[in-house]
Amino acid sequence: MRGKAITTVLSGALLVAGALLAGCSTAGSKAAPGWTAQPDPSAAGTTAPASAGTTASATATADAGATSTTGPVAVATAAAWKTFSDPGRTASFELPEDWIAQSVTPDKGTLPAALKIELKMPDGTFLAALRTGLPPSSADCANASKRPYTVISSVPVELSAAGGEGTIPPRMVFRVIQGYRYFGSYGITNVVGGGGGQACELRNIVRGPAGKGDYSFGDVVSVKAFAPDEKVAPAKAFDTLDQAARYASEGTEFANVQRMLMSLEIKN
Repeated sequence: MRGKAITTVLSGALLVAGALLAGCSTAGSKAAPGWTAQPDPSAAGTTAPASAGTTASATATADAGATSTTGPVAVATAAAWKTFSDPGRTASFELPEDWIAQSVTPDKGTLPAALKIELKMPDGTFLAALRTGLPPSSADCANASKRPYTVISSVPVELSAAGGEGTIPPRMVFRVIQGYRYFGSYGITNVVGGGGGQACELRNIVRGPAGKGDYSFGDVVSVKAFAPDEKVAPAKAFDTLDQAARYASEGTEFANVQRMLMSLEIKN
């Protein structure tokens, strides 16, 4: 898969860890800040957060491929980037020069040859993980268990590798689901969150080729409306939709993560 922005919607020694870091190389040509897509309230079909009371009645449309005629928005991202690839050259992506990519044990139940690569800031703060070889799963649940969700940012992604059949064109999304707070998560997906802007969980899943399993590149594989006594991290939690929207449109963390996730390439 090759992540590449098409349009916008709602908007030094390096520490190395793990054997896979042998595949990191510096991209010297990217010394200047690059572009990243940002939420565009004028884009058609998306939910523009306005207040804590806003619901997600239109988010299924946003999931399904809302588009904008405007080009990428130039914003500040990291000044220097490098390219990571695993020893088998099955996966590669770009990340800021000072971020850490670490190979860890794949999750239980993954298929043979699965990868799990965690991405962290220099201080150890977890940002995202690439997981491959995930067994197919379903987010079906009873209507009574569903909660409203909102698409804060949704950007089309071009996948160069053949994948499985999803329910929507692939997108890099940042979505929040409503519980006692607004719980948010970012990732790449070709699976719609839920019909009618309601879901039990929002999955950052890309359907993979037959026999290869699914892929996930985001902070969590799925996010739900957590109970007050449940652990939320590494998913995000916000008091209002405005806070969630500001996270996506202000500062550099989301901009850098977005650019990284959209650069993913996986070979079949």
